[in-house]
Amino acid sequence: MKRRIPFATSKIITTSAIIITSTVASSLFSSAVHSAPSTVIECASPSQVETNNLRMYQIMVESFVDSDKNANYDTGYGTSHHNGDLQGIINSLDYIQSLGVNAIWLTPIFESTPIKGQSHWDDKLDATGYFASDYFKIDPKFGTLEQAKTLVNEAHKRGLYVFFDGVFGHHKSNIKPSPTGLLPTGKDNPVRYPDSLPFYQEVATYWIETLKIDGWRLDQAYQVPTEYWSKLRQAVEHTSQQVQYANDQGEMVHPLGYMVAEIWNNQNYITEHGYGSDANPALCSAFDFPMRYRLVETFAVNENGNGGKGGDWLAQGMDLHDLYPKHARPNLMLGNHDLVRFGDLLQRGFIAQPKDGSYWQRHLAALSFITAYSGPITLYYGDEIGDEVKDFYDKVPNDICAAQGLCDDHVARSGAKIEGITATLSKAQSQLKQQVSKLMTLRRDHPVLSQGQRISVLANKQVYIDHKSYNDESMIFMVSTSDKPQTLSLTSQQLGSSGQLTDWFNEESFVPNNEQYHISLAPFEARFLGIEKPAQLITTKPQVSLSGEGFLAQCDNPTINESGPIDRPLYVVGDFTDSGWTHVANRQFKYKGGNVYQVVVDEQAGSYRMQYATKNWKPQFTASALEIISGKVSDLKYGGYGKDTAALLPESGKYVWSLQFTESGLPDKVMVSMCPSS
Repeated sequence: MKRRIPFATSKIITTSAIIITSTVASSLFSSAVHSAPSTVIECASPSQVETNNLRMYQIMVESFVDSDKNANYDTGYGTSHHNGDLQGIINSLDYIQSLGVNAIWLTPIFESTPIKGQSHWDDKLDATGYFASDYFKIDPKFGTLEQAKTLVNEAHKRGLYVFFDGVFGHHKSNIKPSPTGLLPTGKDNPVRYPDSLPFYQEVATYWIETLKIDGWRLDQAYQVPTEYWSKLRQAVEHTSQQVQYANDQGEMVHPLGYMVAEIWNNQNYITEHGYGSDANPALCSAFDFPMRYRLVETFAVNENGNGGKGGDWLAQGMDLHDLYPKHARPNLMLGNHDLVRFGDLLQRGFIAQPKDGSYWQRHLAALSFITAYSGPITLYYGDEIGDEVKDFYDKVPNDICAAQGLCDDHVARSGAKIEGITATLSKAQSQLKQQVSKLMTLRRDHPVLSQGQRISVLANKQVYIDHKSYNDESMIFMVSTSDKPQTLSLTSQQLGSSGQLTDWFNEESFVPNNEQYHISLAPFEARFLGIEKPAQLITTKPQVSLSGEGFLAQCDNPTINESGPIDRPLYVVGDFTDSGWTHVANRQFKYKGGNVYQVVVDEQAGSYRMQYATKNWKPQFTASALEIISGKVSDLKYGGYGKDTAALLPESGKYVWSLQFTESGLPDKVMVSMCPSS
């Protein structure tokens, strides 16, 4: 039997000093101790080292580069030319290689045959590739099979892995059989498993055998039950070991066999629908959407305009990785084809424009954080030059945004600005590109960045600092989350260093004075400090209380047979594992008197986003700061779309959710508090 070690045996986590002489993680969540039966398909190929070393570059094919007059869609979602093709990617390989990345991911390039009489919206959808009709043919509107072969071969010659986009849960209604006559079964979206498994196994292995691709990005991975992901993964790994190609060193190697899932949700949902359990691993890697949102909320704003977070917000997100099973390898990105570009989010938050130095420094800060992330990482084309969609930043109404190419979920599909091919970069763009190339080279040359064990040194509103170690290399990563300069005074014991610290990025050095380092940080500056002389590292865990005080924290208040100031039932509604943004009976508030409503719920440890709402969402309420901490009272206000409350529940158990209103029914206070153990 496997179980997660409890976070704490009591509801008060006391302050303690932890002396670390070897690499031990320090976080809000406990690690898990597990064993697995011999029949389990382990996440062994590719290895964790190979996976973590990935520096991927995502390409939206139809919007990237137009270099083939015979391959055009002439329509699509977003603001690009909609004529991107395989030849455009081939022509851009030298540019991509110069960034220091080592892999490319292409959005789907399989044929999407129009259905007679389909609407222009379906024509646009065909250009994305995400509803294919022939999984075994290259879409002629992207290019030819020969061009696809050339692309893969030329990428391999440059030391670049190539990943295709696997849509293994849905397809067009005019789907064509595989070479062996197989078809998926059930509905078009989603398909039925296990009946469809043989068809998608053939798809997944065919392109490894035919083009020697290195694996798959997995679209809407939640559509495939985890038990069949393990079988698809086994097919990919097995086939990869039967194929070889010459890499950039002239060595014969096997395709990597990497698979990474797209699942937009919190850590618990990603585990349930992607990773599976320690006892039964499904997929081994998934995009780190939860951490991506924390990243943009710290250095810009999210798509709903919410931001203003600090280093403590980043550290909390990194600690949440302990909720994943031990085989999980999250992949962090700043954006993708379904998200708003970081540059546009800076403008949406009225933070910075491209003419401002802060626009570029915040880009560099976010990309530096990604560089220091232990695990695989992905850049979306344009990230490296701080790209934006000019004159777009605000939300465009849903009824017109699609026609204009300005909906949040496709606006980033803008034409690629490739230096020397499609664009001449500005001075600021060129400088950021050079800095990104330097960051990726640092990550390549210092494995501690991609592989290192993280220990949180300091995290508050103004700064984020980690100690990282791997094999015989140790370093300190720090990044300012403040718009003001600061000087940090840190002891040798805090940093685990007794000698010189050297910044790998700008070669500046710091030496201790009486075992005290004084390190300056400009606004949003990052430092990669190599430790010359490792020393004993001492960290402290702050006192944390999960239970509050007073009436709002009591879990046994009797229900009062009165209506109270709110005339319709309220619910805790959010991305909880047991409800998924639906109103369920066990999350309905009951009136406790004194204008207070409460509900006690068995909760799974995790980070959640929610609101408090009636079934028709009128009214709905949220915390004023859009964040609540277990055991602490916060102000309550009216909510609305995109104004979700974030709540961290570090330990599984019973929690009481409490809402307090004024006599006239205006929102007043909110609390979540852990109940005493029975």
